[in-house]
Amino acid sequence: MSIRSTALPLFLLLGSMPVLAGNGWSEVAYPLAGPSQVIGSYAAGCITGAVALPLVGDGYQIMRTSRNRYYGHPALIGFVEQLGRQTAAHGSRLLIGDLAQPRGGPMPNGHRSHQSGLDVDIWFLQQPRNQTLSRSDTEQIEMPSMIRATEGALNDSRWSSRYRDTLKRAAQAPEVERIFVNAIIKQALCDSETDRSWLEKVRPWWGHDAHFHVRLNCPADSGQCKPQKPFPPGDGCDADLANWVRDIRQAALSPKPYRKPEPPSANRLPTACSAVLYNPTASRQ
Repeated sequence: MSIRSTALPLFLLLGSMPVLAGNGWSEVAYPLAGPSQVIGSYAAGCITGAVALPLVGDGYQIMRTSRNRYYGHPALIGFVEQLGRQTAAHGSRLLIGDLAQPRGGPMPNGHRSHQSGLDVDIWFLQQPRNQTLSRSDTEQIEMPSMIRATEGALNDSRWSSRYRDTLKRAAQAPEVERIFVNAIIKQALCDSETDRSWLEKVRPWWGHDAHFHVRLNCPADSGQCKPQKPFPPGDGCDADLANWVRDIRQAALSPKPYRKPEPPSANRLPTACSAVLYNPTASRQ
């Protein structure tokens, strides 16, 4: 995908102050006012004019609201709302995980991406359409895994055709660039789908056994948005996927001591993100 050249506000081009580490971005309470523009990449970027996703909408509800990670480019907000309406039409309500922080940037924990307002995590677990969770429940309910990792198999007692249908609707949205799921889930879909063309966007990644991660294309209004390299052609139901499943199963059978990852560095952010972080102009939505 080519990057369109668009004019950015002057204050974005003159950013010269050092950018704080991840928790500096998490301390900013409000988006930066102005036009919505994505700057940088999914794992090294920021956003101006981010929009907050309402905490509860038709067919969805945000989880872990205390994190203040429910902001994104208007295209992402529109995508979630549309997917919520489609889910509601089938009698269910989505549980939405993290989007981005008010101005994007690196988070102190949980993600290395989600920095540019174009990523969203969606739980596989769903609620009935007419049911909303309490604030306490949105903070405490855990995401159930959909796999039996040591067996390299889907957990049929938890998996539902509703989850497959939601994943397919998301993958068929034209604005979606790719979706990350656990390789075991993708393998199960490869084995069960008669038409696997929609699986092209569904790509394996570590974790992602309790939720799927949707990533949108760079929007047309964001000339400094850096797209991801294209994935290989085809539906991905191949020997490489089988290797992913094998490695996940082996890791579950012989687990290594957990080492907490370092928070993502802000050193790789575009210079323009300095002005985004430090600019006092806020959009109180």
